[in-house]
Amino acid sequence: MRLPALTNRNNVLVAALLLAAGLIVGGYLLGDGLRRARMADRSVTMRGLAERDVTADLATWSLNFTASGTDLGEVQAKIDRDQRIIQDFFRAAGFPAGALTDGGGSINTIYDNDRQANVVTINRTLDFRTNDVMRAQRAYLRQFDLIRGGVQLDGSGMNYRFTRLNEIKPEMIGASIQDARRGAERFAQDSGASVGAIRSATQGYFSIGARDGDADTDGGGSGTATPLQKVRVVTTIDFYLG
Repeated sequence: MRLPALTNRNNVLVAALLLAAGLIVGGYLLGDGLRRARMADRSVTMRGLAERDVTADLATWSLNFTASGTDLGEVQAKIDRDQRIIQDFFRAAGFPAGALTDGGGSINTIYDNDRQANVVTINRTLDFRTNDVMRAQRAYLRQFDLIRGGVQLDGSGMNYRFTRLNEIKPEMIGASIQDARRGAERFAQDSGASVGAIRSATQGYFSIGARDGDADTDGGGSGTATPLQKVRVVTTIDFYLG
């Protein structure tokens, strides 16, 4: 007849143990949640820089030249002569004929009161394009040979471009993230914390310019006056701190 009483005491004991275990687990989860919440509020933002020296792989040059006079035939003959001089110049520099293409032209006629005659002006453009950038640079440095030959060149210079940016982007982004993490680790060490996972990240834009000590860029970030260039990217990373 005492067995029911013993069973009731056992049930009460089991229930008490389960309640205690539940309180312990609940307290742990609550404490862990509060700890995680505090950790979420602790972070540090760092900027990581990655740079790489590259050599341009494309050179372009628009050669604009002009001739004018009162006799259309003589002006046209002068333009044709200048075109042959330019073609011979690049041929002597070791470039194939296909490196030069016709960029078009224009003709204008204005009456000159002083001469009492119509003055005809013909403008022509030849576009130069090559992947042999170092040879192109050497040719460009000798452009005054064209001027001494009587070619009236106008304006623009050689433009050098690095076209393989997509090939080096992933590695440079990784390098900029590592640079940011090193900065965060130095900060954390001084403050007695540890660096955790990335909370957020913002990738800056890639820029291509001249290397230090070389000619300035053209200002647009897409080309430069020298084939010796530098690619830069800055990434902003927000790291958790433990």
